[in-house]
Amino acid sequence: MRIISGKYKGRHFDIPRNFKARPTTDFAKENLFNILCNIVDFEECHALDLFSGTGSISLELLSRGCLSVTSVELELLHFNHLKKSAATLGDAGWHLVRDDVFRYIRRCNSSYDIIFADPPYALKELATIPGLILQGNMLKEGGILVFEHGKDNDFSSNPHFFRHIAYGSVNFSFFKKGSSEASE
Repeated sequence: MRIISGKYKGRHFDIPRNFKARPTTDFAKENLFNILCNIVDFEECHALDLFSGTGSISLELLSRGCLSVTSVELELLHFNHLKKSAATLGDAGWHLVRDDVFRYIRRCNSSYDIIFADPPYALKELATIPGLILQGNMLKEGGILVFEHGKDNDFSSNPHFFRHIAYGSVNFSFFKKGSSEASE
């Protein structure tokens, strides 16, 4: 796994062979961040990465200058990998939380400028996640939620939805919290 751009560009992190997570492809990740660069100023953002897995998105957010990134992961193997990556990187803005994402969402008293969520595509509660995030105060006014999902999901009826892109089997739905939703 490599960091595509920013201050840590080119850094590599090895993923254990027995890893269960499906990392976002470099192609999809690069295109996603090209879009986000036109929407947000990373250097003024506090970000949340739910279902962090390999930490690929968290690393990219940190590399692009986010003030802080909180990564939430329950799976012990994945969490230990995140801890090892965080120790190697040495960025004080990276905060790791080992917790169930649904429990974290219910208890969260922080708010973020960017939230990225990449649940397992087969998760039966997958379709509920954007609503759970958007109904509370986790996402700041004007904040962006990027939700990675499979091709069988359509979130276009959500009032906060503003964009969908697909790269092969990787789909991203974008949501913006606020009275005047994002325009492209």
